[in-house]
Amino acid sequence: MEDLLRYFEKLTEIQTEQFAKLDKLYNDWNLKINVISRKDIDELYIRHIIHSLGIAKVQVLKPGSLILDIGTGGGFPGIPLAILFPESNFYLADSMGKKIKVVQEVVDALGLKNVKSEHIRAEKVKGEFDFIVSRAVTQMDDFVKWTRKKIAKKNNHELKNGILYLKGGDLTEELQNFPKAVVFDLSNYFEEDFFETKKVVHIPLKYKP
Repeated sequence: MEDLLRYFEKLTEIQTEQFAKLDKLYNDWNLKINVISRKDIDELYIRHIIHSLGIAKVQVLKPGSLILDIGTGGGFPGIPLAILFPESNFYLADSMGKKIKVVQEVVDALGLKNVKSEHIRAEKVKGEFDFIVSRAVTQMDDFVKWTRKKIAKKNNHELKNGILYLKGGDLTEELQNFPKAVVFDLSNYFEEDFFETKKVVHIPLKYKP
């Protein structure tokens, strides 16, 4: 929590309490279902919560925003973002039912009213969203195919509607089909070694009815 509070100083008392509860919630659930790898659970705040909030360093989400988290797994990046932006609305989707069960239990325990979770494949999700977020669930070509018809027409943010994707390593080859992609290095925002190769990729996508 100390690292989180260092990077996000303006949390309300409710947000601070919600973030603090995540440690026990995920540790308890990890004993029942392996939601987070054993080596990562001790680094929950750096490797999952702060990493997820890297998206917030790139784009502050406005009230009323609609955000889709594809392949949310145990709720990342969706749950940390939903805590940070309580006036935005989040739809967390994953094709694995047991992980969505954990997500819903965590959402309920935190009292998050701005989150909907569903056991559903990405291609089946209905609706239009300002941004579609994810953490390295697949190659970008496939991810864009899944999501290109889920983008809202009206832009309300500094960044154009589209994808905000958390990924690491050299993305040159993977992004060669996306000339409008912009890569933000998380090492510019967070000082831990973990973030040296971590990035947020923004790909603007046009509305397609």
